[in-house]
Amino acid sequence: MALPNGDDKKFQKKPLKRIVIDAGHGGSSSFAGKFYGASSKFGEEKDITLSVALKLQEAIKNEIPDVEVIMTRTSDIFDSPIIKANKANDAKGDLFISIHCNDVSPIVHHEIIGYTTKTIKRKGKKTTKKIPKYHIYTTPNPAKGTETYIWGVGKTKDKEDALIENDFIDTTSGDLKGFDPNDPVQKVEISLRTQQYFERSRKLAETVEEEFVKGGRISRGAKQRDEKGIWVLQAVNMPAILIEIGFLSNDEEGEYITSEKGQQEIAASIVQAIKRYKFSLDNKMQNGSKG
Repeated sequence: MALPNGDDKKFQKKPLKRIVIDAGHGGSSSFAGKFYGASSKFGEEKDITLSVALKLQEAIKNEIPDVEVIMTRTSDIFDSPIIKANKANDAKGDLFISIHCNDVSPIVHHEIIGYTTKTIKRKGKKTTKKIPKYHIYTTPNPAKGTETYIWGVGKTKDKEDALIENDFIDTTSGDLKGFDPNDPVQKVEISLRTQQYFERSRKLAETVEEEFVKGGRISRGAKQRDEKGIWVLQAVNMPAILIEIGFLSNDEEGEYITSEKGQQEIAASIVQAIKRYKFSLDNKMQNGSKG
């Protein structure tokens, strides 16, 4: 759907001038609480994500110098997802990238190692029943690979609300700047921009995973998390992705994503995906195409 007389062009932002990089989690467990993140023998997720985010910041500065980088954190501090989204929206970013590590619990096994008998009485008669005895143990979960998430289509209304709040509210006075929920043209404008951000997020997520595969990583794909959602992705007024760089619960990947070599390669794959994404947007803008 397009607005009359090509008016949809008025909400086109510059393709890619400012990237907000979010190092997932941060701070102490007492402050972060349920947002603390994963831990393993290889280290804390909050420290690994910060290290990768800083390397990504440096790689973007070196390889895409015309793009400004804004960090949600550069040290071990805790900000709630609300504060992180506010930081990104206040920076008026054109793209939001959040870095995380995956983690899964060990696999629990129940092995029957024998039986005991128990005498029970039913209707005045005694009977014996065999009760199995179990040896319960765990083995490491073999899950491994990268994943890149976008906000789910089931959260479209939340994304539209984020666009309205950050595009139509005067940040100085807090007053509405003119958005009228009963204005069909404005409603179409928000719907079109939301659709545009979704497509841009999807394309970048797929490109990130393609670059990981080129670098020899196992990809679990570009995904949505519809039912639960990933709140910060739909709360920022820009295309947004969340990258799970590997599993801390997997020995091989845990060692890789905490190594200097591994982190440099992860940052290199992501920045290559960003360069492809930017090139695509630049071409569309030059050709007068929306997307």
